[in-house]
Amino acid sequence: MLWFETALLPHGWRDHVRLHIHGGRIARVEIGVEPGQLDERHAIGIPGLANLHSHGFQRGMAGLAETRGPVGDNFWTWREVMYRFLDRLGPDDVEAITAFAYLEMLERGFTRVGEFHYLHHDPAGAPYANAGELAWRVVGAARETGIGLTLLPVFYAHSNFGGLPPLEGQRRFINDVDGFAVIAEECHRAIATLEDANAGIAPHSLRAVTPDELQTILPLAHGGPIHIHAAEQTKEVDDCVAWSGSRPVEWLLDNALVDSRWCLVHATHVTPGETERLARSGAVAGLCPVTEANLGDGIFPAEPYLLAAGLFGIGTDSNVLIDAPGELRALEYAQRLSHRARNVVAAAEGQSTGRTLFGAALSGGAQALGQPQTGLSERASADIVSLDAGDPSLAARRGDAILDSWIFAGAGIDCVWRRGRKLVHGGRHLARQGIRERYCRIIIRLMG
Repeated sequence: MLWFETALLPHGWRDHVRLHIHGGRIARVEIGVEPGQLDERHAIGIPGLANLHSHGFQRGMAGLAETRGPVGDNFWTWREVMYRFLDRLGPDDVEAITAFAYLEMLERGFTRVGEFHYLHHDPAGAPYANAGELAWRVVGAARETGIGLTLLPVFYAHSNFGGLPPLEGQRRFINDVDGFAVIAEECHRAIATLEDANAGIAPHSLRAVTPDELQTILPLAHGGPIHIHAAEQTKEVDDCVAWSGSRPVEWLLDNALVDSRWCLVHATHVTPGETERLARSGAVAGLCPVTEANLGDGIFPAEPYLLAAGLFGIGTDSNVLIDAPGELRALEYAQRLSHRARNVVAAAEGQSTGRTLFGAALSGGAQALGQPQTGLSERASADIVSLDAGDPSLAARRGDAILDSWIFAGAGIDCVWRRGRKLVHGGRHLARQGIRERYCRIIIRLMG
């Protein structure tokens, strides 16, 4: 049993909370009780967040694309750096880098990850003997670290709208429909070896999949989540209009029966009409503010989207910097810079911005990863974060001011439990040393 001096429950902050955990889930919640002799005692408890969009292997190239090129840089020049980096990676490398990324996620407040898994083949572009070899490596990284996994195998067939042939740098991603069906099935076999894992599918983007291919692969989700990149870059929007006469989000809403199973990742460049329609669809906007800032993508229109009751979650995408509160902070700060105002996401006077961000990301992230119940409530998975009450930025904080200080003032994390198993203590993952050492050895070899 875990006892917290104060904890964030679905109906708000409560003091003196005991959580009874059985079989990885919260069996009972007691409020206003003194700690028992056998209780493990902590000061502040909050639910773990879902990281709805990750490319685990990209953690290994963090910081390697920060030198300006001869004609200026953007997403498309960054992509060339990424292609060159992944050409070096073997299965052991992918697993080790992904494990380190997942370790950092747990240390920084994420307890579940949606892995947008598009690295499928060997460096020459040929399938491995087991077509799902690299999916099994992602599962291995999740098993080693203990993070919850939603595996999203990616269908990627073309370089641009209209079914254009793939580029040479994309050879490790490319499949036809039949080849992708084999990988998707192998992903389901792989996640069956993990506790509480699930899978969906991820058509990469409208530039990488034709309308016929999209309709053919959707049943391979088997009722699970469907994720797709959409409207991340202005060039993507322009190319989509030239191809179809519609913008990417507009096309999806008109043609793909987008509903609550869908997550439109980024959705950065949307019109007011698209913003309102996306909110009404019940889909989740998958926002990755740190990566979107790093790549110069643009700013999502969060204020009108939230006013329309739109759902969103957060992801770390390129994993250039892994930090749950940092993603929430970057989302709000981008709105402040765009509107030249403060506390933009908080909808009403007296409402906490931190609580607004956290609550929306908690529910939206859970929906996007196919998790029907979340938070510190009975029957929910015991995915729990305790904040470091000794951190000076939390001194004398109560209620929602705790979340405001965690997100905006840099308060630290003490412990993290995933399905009731403690994985992080004193701010460090219990397996950090071995995972970190293996990661560093591999990066040194790759860079050498």
